[in-house]
Amino acid sequence: MTIPTSIVTLLYRTVVRLIVLLTALPFHECAHAWMANKLGDPTAKNQGRLTLNPLKHLDPMGAVLMLVAGFGWANPVPVNPNNFKNRKGGMALTALAGPLSNLLLAFLCTVVYKVLIYCGYAASGFLAETLSSLASAFFLMISLNVGLGVFNLVPIPPLDGSRILNLILPEKTYFQIMKYERIIMLALFAAIFLGLLDGPLNFVEGQVYRLLNLLTRFVDWIAIAVLG
Repeated sequence: MTIPTSIVTLLYRTVVRLIVLLTALPFHECAHAWMANKLGDPTAKNQGRLTLNPLKHLDPMGAVLMLVAGFGWANPVPVNPNNFKNRKGGMALTALAGPLSNLLLAFLCTVVYKVLIYCGYAASGFLAETLSSLASAFFLMISLNVGLGVFNLVPIPPLDGSRILNLILPEKTYFQIMKYERIIMLALFAAIFLGLLDGPLNFVEGQVYRLLNLLTRFVDWIAIAVLG
């Protein structure tokens, strides 16, 4: 009995999303905790959040959405801005650490992806097919990490970008906006499902892909030198 291609593709994407769920989201939250601790706030560390253990970070609903829709969230890391020497700067850097960690993972996955692609060119038969499948998995991991990193930089509550926005806005204005965080969050979900953010996000993600390709050119140079 042959399994339909659509089911194989669905299972494949679900497995890759599960891998991302167990790596990208914990890495994201751990980066927040690490930066906060470095800047003088041990709150997350004291609550056991300075770890890559997925069980310490995952939110059930966010995890299900990641597996089903390809995007999701984890339990936010607790931060006490009163422990920072510079409240605004500390919050902004702590918020920025999460998305940057995903872009770092995307960079590492791009390196592995290119290595697998070039090794596949030099291989044949079953090995070439295996390397191609692994490369496809890493490409999807790149895509999900770039998407997660870019999306979280959008300056809309409750995303990390809104905390970075606090650096620019007067504190009174910022807290006025944050009063409506729940309403804004619902509007954000509606915008996502209606595809209203697809254009701007796709544009920014495209620039990130170009940057990743540029930063990993050394893999191309090495492959050309070795393979000829």
